[in-house]
Amino acid sequence: MIVSSCLVALSAMAGYALDAAFVGEFGFTNAAVGFAVAAAVTLPLTVVIAFAIARNHIDIDLLTRACGYGYLGSTITSLVYATYTVIFLAYEGAIMAQAVTAVAHIPLAWTYLIVSLVMIPLTLYGMSFTAKFQARTWPVWIILIGIAIVGAATSPHAATHMTDPFGVHGGDFGGVSLVAVTTIAAANLSLATQVGEQGDYLRLMRDPRPATMRSWRAAVAFSGPGMSLFAIVIFLASSLLVGFAASAGVPAAELLNPVSLFTAVYQRVFGNHAVALAFSATLIILSQLKINIMNTYSGSLSWSNFFSRLLHRHPGRATWVFFQVALALALMEWGVFSHIVTILGWYANIGIAWIGTLVADLVINKKWLKLSPPVIEFHRAHLYNLNPVGFGSLVIASTVSMIAYFDAFGHTAKELSPFIALAIALVLPPVLAWLTNGRWYLARTSVLPDDPQLTCVACGDQFDRHDMAACPHHKGIVCSLCCSTESKCHDGCKDHPWHPTSLAAPVWLPAPRLRQPEPADR
Repeated sequence: MIVSSCLVALSAMAGYALDAAFVGEFGFTNAAVGFAVAAAVTLPLTVVIAFAIARNHIDIDLLTRACGYGYLGSTITSLVYATYTVIFLAYEGAIMAQAVTAVAHIPLAWTYLIVSLVMIPLTLYGMSFTAKFQARTWPVWIILIGIAIVGAATSPHAATHMTDPFGVHGGDFGGVSLVAVTTIAAANLSLATQVGEQGDYLRLMRDPRPATMRSWRAAVAFSGPGMSLFAIVIFLASSLLVGFAASAGVPAAELLNPVSLFTAVYQRVFGNHAVALAFSATLIILSQLKINIMNTYSGSLSWSNFFSRLLHRHPGRATWVFFQVALALALMEWGVFSHIVTILGWYANIGIAWIGTLVADLVINKKWLKLSPPVIEFHRAHLYNLNPVGFGSLVIASTVSMIAYFDAFGHTAKELSPFIALAIALVLPPVLAWLTNGRWYLARTSVLPDDPQLTCVACGDQFDRHDMAACPHHKGIVCSLCCSTESKCHDGCKDHPWHPTSLAAPVWLPAPRLRQPEPADR
């Protein structure tokens, strides 16, 4: 069920709408090359992050804390990630609203509200319901999408219409254009952040056994970084649908609307417009329910992480489900559907910088150069509030790329701005880790009993050993949640919460030597 939940992004209609926009504006050839470039860049990045999440059973927020950001430094990336989920919750919701409006003839502004409210009860049921819903709806979705793809593929001159939907010579709008390719690739680099949503499920993967190691690796690769390759498959499928719909007389402006795309092809299959519209609406609504449960769930987790660190309060995930849905509704009413390409082009500069810094720390700093501790440490009790290695790299990389994006360095740099962000994000972390001698990674460590599960003295619940820390304020062992929400301790367990008291400690070889607190009572 975990793997099937991870693959929910395949059902998203956003891919079909975005791909139609790229093909319509730049031609099939430029779009195909742009998608291939984006996949080649994002695939190795997401491989590293997906396996780190699955092996350590933590989400991308906790991974960020451990990879050079510090406890409060990762707050900014929680906001970056939450923004990503809100953007796509709104965009996917707008597509679902179009399907509801097409069938029920309700004004679009009202259907925005309806599709938003529907997500609240579906998401509040939690991970168990989500996993079952995703698994049980796959057969229906596969049948519906299969009918559409086969219907378009078997139409006369399908290949020609696919590569040349508007009758432009070769479908390439004058040949491969660097500007077109980089524009498309840059917008798709933002989708590397999707590995965060995949990670919300991958963290639940069981530890592999020697006999199942190969299948475990395949499942992680297929469910996480595999989305970079699936994006190309979705692009080819959407190009096929766009080509057929254009040849069937669907106006160019309507090709951006999945309702029009699928209604056209279902009408060829069934020969009846009403039946075609019903099938189209069913497919789109089901697809959008599947993906927006994921967007709402992941977004609520991210907002929870963000505010729990700032406010030292945890009112429950339900609060942030309402908050997430409200933000998405506002974006829908604003008109996110019409501005999505611009939004993604802007967002890519920050999103890819974040992903780049994580990969640089996991691979270069931890494995190759040994500039950071090999452990994945995410507890507030053990971290400085801010680590300049990851946080500083993100700020510098995203700032430079955003300046480039707003044309300060010329048109070429503007088109390449996300690639500039990625390059800086990969180079800076080892430089800053070397300059700071790796001293901002761990403020201290805890000595804990060897039992696999320990009891938190603050809440009384039992947790896995890796989720616990020794706490002098509570005079015992506390879980990471109680540690995060504690506002009265003033980080008294550390010599200083913001910076090390000495910069003379050696770079991590092969493990840190820090002042150990006294063993906590059981």
